[in-house]
This record gives sequence, C-alpha cells and structure tokens, in this order.
Amino acid sequence: MSGSPRPRSWLYVPATRPDRVAKALAGPAEAVVVDLEDAVPAAAKESARATVLELAARHDRPFHVRVNDLEGPWGEADLRALAQVPVAGVRLPKTESADQVLRAADALSAAPAPVPLHILLESALGIERAFDIAVAHPQVAGLSLGEADLRASLRVTEDAALDWARSRVVNAARAAGLPSPVQSVHTDVADEAGLRAGSERGRAMGFYGRSVVHPRQIPVVHAAYTPGADERARAAALLAELEAADAEGRSAFLTADGRFVDPAVVHAARAVLDAAPPIPEHEEKNP
Repeated sequence: MSGSPRPRSWLYVPATRPDRVAKALAGPAEAVVVDLEDAVPAAAKESARATVLELAARHDRPFHVRVNDLEGPWGEADLRALAQVPVAGVRLPKTESADQVLRAADALSAAPAPVPLHILLESALGIERAFDIAVAHPQVAGLSLGEADLRASLRVTEDAALDWARSRVVNAARAAGLPSPVQSVHTDVADEAGLRAGSERGRAMGFYGRSVVHPRQIPVVHAAYTPGADERARAAALLAELEAADAEGRSAFLTADGRFVDPAVVHAARAVLDAAPPIPEHEEKNP
C-alpha cells in the first residue's frame, strides 16, 4: 500500500470547542472530525460553521468535518462554506440516496481540489441503498454506519440486530471498490472492555478503524485494529513461501505447516502487512 496508513481512530470534537479541536489535532488520534451536526445546538450552527472555517485556515493539519443533514436548513450552507478552506474530507450524515451525494458534490464543486466524501448511513432506507450510494460519485471515499440513529430507525435494542446492516455496508463498500468501512462509535466511554471486544469483532467483520468520542478510547481502538506481532510474522512467512512457489511456477501450494495457500489467502496476508505498523510501547496492547 502506498502513502500513509489508513486511520485507525477518528476522533469527533464539537465545533463549538476550538480548544478541544486544537488538542485533538496535536494528540494521538489519526483522524480528527470536527462536528457541526449532533454536537452543536441549533442556535449555534452559524457560529460553529464560522469557527470551523477559521480553524481550517489556521491549522496546518487538515481535519474532517461532519456537516449537517442535507435535508435540514444548514447542510448545504456547510458544504458551500467548506469549499473555501482546506479540509481532509467531509462526513455526510443521514444519507439515504445517490441524489444527496450528487448534491453534496455539487455544493463542494468550488473547492480547488476534490473533497473526499465519507458517507454515513443511519436509516433502514440508507442501508437498503448502500451500493447505489457508494458508487454515486467519484468523490465518495468511504461508507460508515451511524448506529445510534440506525437502532432507532430499525426499532431494535439488541446489538446483534445490527449485524446484517454491518455486513451489508462492508459488502457494499468493497463491491464499490472503497476501503473497508470505519466502525461506529462506542458511546459508553467508561466501558473499556466493551470497546475492546466490539472493536476486535468489528475488525473480524470487515471494518477498519473506529470513530471515537473521547481520547481515552484511542489506544484501545489502535490496539484492536493493529495486527499483532504473531499475525504479522505469519503473514510475512507466508509471503516468503509464495516467492519460492512463484519461482517454481505454482500459484497455490502447501506451507511447511500444512496450510493450503491460494491467491485469496495471499491477498489477505498482504492486507495484514499493509495495515498500520506495530503498536508503540506507550499504547495499550491486546491482552
């Protein structure tokens, strides 16, 4: 994989707290999302937008912005304003149609360079249309779930009830040639064990990285989404054996420990080695 590794953590910060934005941009989060939507009351929407523009112009490190719903009174104005400043990307909430994606891209068309659109699917209708939304425009850079709103839309209370929607989004993203989706927020900041278990399961289900709402969640998410030393060593050994098989003209082979290896297994091994680097010593490791 060329370039920087994909972010493992996406830290949400309210646009009404520029002091927190500055701390987040200087902290360990690999992506920062300044929020104009849920974290901002209606009376502060206009001033929060102005704050984001000022922050984007002042800070060297680009950040992402979650704008307001396009179907509401502020979303389109958010997008047109963001076209004037450098941002790493835009998170488009409550998306339910390809038309909304096209409208968002049009509102950002004055930007000097294409702005990546990260689509949030938060309703039953959005999930049903996931693939059409994913391929609606070249600026779509990823899909994610907004699980709090989705729970309300589906009228479910059990976490397992969201598994079909999670798999649907993973499949739609990969079918559209997009990266693996970013996992939704774990809202109970004090529940470190739940965050760890949920993140490990999310990675197993095909997600990569996770949105967080507090810096204390970042080390746990990084650990869950970083292949361990043993996993990386197995992947490296497998690729080394592949080189020997290639030299003999074989595309499928048995490893020394008896595992059957074909191109699909090789692709998975390369994905492990392309993932984020090993966890630094100061970050929490998986038990």
